[in-house]
Amino acid sequence: MYQRILVPIDGSPTSLRGLDEALRLAKLTGATLRLVHVVDELKYVTGFETFAAYSSDVVPLMEAAGEQILRQGKERAQRAGIKAETVLFTSLAGRVSELVAEQARAWNAELIVIGTHGRHGVGRVLLGSDAEQVLRISPIPVLLVNAHQADGEASRAAAPHETAEV
Repeated sequence: MYQRILVPIDGSPTSLRGLDEALRLAKLTGATLRLVHVVDELKYVTGFETFAAYSSDVVPLMEAAGEQILRQGKERAQRAGIKAETVLFTSLAGRVSELVAEQARAWNAELIVIGTHGRHGVGRVLLGSDAEQVLRISPIPVLLVNAHQADGEASRAAAPHETAEV
C-alpha cells in the first residue's frame, strides 16, 4: 500500500495535523514522505512595495522561513522513525494546488495528505481552499485531515479523564 506520500506543509497547526496523520500512515505502511512547502510570493504582494525591494528583501525571508518549516517537519518525521525528504518551491505564478499536483506526478506519489480547516459556506468562498483545489485536480488519492475534527476528538478524549479525577 502507500509507499510514497506527499505532504504539503506551511507550518500552521492545520498542516502539522496533516503531517502527523501522514506519519501515522507511514508507520503502518513503511512509506517515505516528501514534505513540500510553496513560497507563494503573490499572496503577500500589497502593491506598495517596488519589485526590487520585494524580490531582494521579502522573498529571501519567505524562502528562509519555508526552509525552517521543512527542516522542522523533517525532524518531526525523523523522531517518529520515518524517512522524509523536503522540497521548497517559489511561485510567482500558478496556484499552490497546481504545484502540489505537479509534484505528485513528478515524484510518483501514491497519496497526498493535507490538513484543511474544513471551512464551508462564505468562509470557504472568501478564503478559498488550497486543500479543496488539490482534491479536485490531484492525479492520485488525497487524504484531507480536518483540523476541527481533530480538536473535537481531543476534547472528547480528555473528558473521561477529567471526570475520573473529580
